[in-house]
Amino acid sequence: MSDVPVDANAGCPGTQSGNAGKTSACAGCPGQASCASGQGPPKPDVSGVIDRLSEVKHKILVMSGKGGVGKSSVTTSLALALASDPKVQVAVLDIDLCGPSIPRMLGVEGEGVHQSADGWAPIGVKDNLCVMSIAFLLDNKNDAVVWRGPRKAAIIKQFLTDVNWGEIDYLLIDTPPGTSDEHISSVQLLMGAGSVDGAVLVTSPQEIALLDVRKEISFCHKTNLPVIGVVENMSGFSCPHCKECSDLFPSTTGGAAKMCEEFNIPLLAKLPLDPRLAKCMDDGEDFFEKNSDSPLAKNLLDLAEKLKEMVQ
Repeated sequence: MSDVPVDANAGCPGTQSGNAGKTSACAGCPGQASCASGQGPPKPDVSGVIDRLSEVKHKILVMSGKGGVGKSSVTTSLALALASDPKVQVAVLDIDLCGPSIPRMLGVEGEGVHQSADGWAPIGVKDNLCVMSIAFLLDNKNDAVVWRGPRKAAIIKQFLTDVNWGEIDYLLIDTPPGTSDEHISSVQLLMGAGSVDGAVLVTSPQEIALLDVRKEISFCHKTNLPVIGVVENMSGFSCPHCKECSDLFPSTTGGAAKMCEEFNIPLLAKLPLDPRLAKCMDDGEDFFEKNSDSPLAKNLLDLAEKLKEMVQ
């Protein structure tokens, strides 16, 4: 497996190039000096990651280049869908450090992390679902996380090395929008440890969202991170009364289906917008328990089964 480049920007010449560390795209990159000397970027210490994740069967990143497409709600819903099978153990790692919303969505906002000789204990949501987030380490839920890249990288590594995950079937890692520090750090550590199944990319139908998701696909290709598939979220509006689904956002360029065809990657699901999901997540309630008859609930359960098949 090739090294993950320190800088995944489009202008990065790559660590094996004769121009590595010498182009304008290299300015400001922490690996510039080592690349220019021919040594390449230093490899992260992944021994602790290997040890801690040894009992985690599948590690899946949930990503999107675009904010506001419902990536965290898809992560939360997918985790609950997987955990609807009591024999499946599920965990969520929230590395959206500046906007950690998953604890609220899972109804465990305000909980605190407990530390033992075995490391940090993730917060239990139900018997077979747990979560870890920076939100549990903040004194006040309104506190802003104003950190530079190195500190972000350090806390992500700490989540992967110090949390006592135990035996987990599926670890879903919710990332922030974009292709920056959090993504590079998590991909470096997971791929360096040889333990990541790939990424699920979330988009909405309109071209303004697809533009940024294409950049996320480029990031995955540059870092050798497999793309499991794409989820088109908010793909129509599902009326909670009549169950009819109508278009909400225009897919003027063919939506996620056209993009997936362009890049030859699977379209995993088209999820309609159901206002009951937003209410459940605001209230920290299980959408599947309260709305089992919803078309969205069926689509999410189908997505969970498809994901199981693709990473087994």
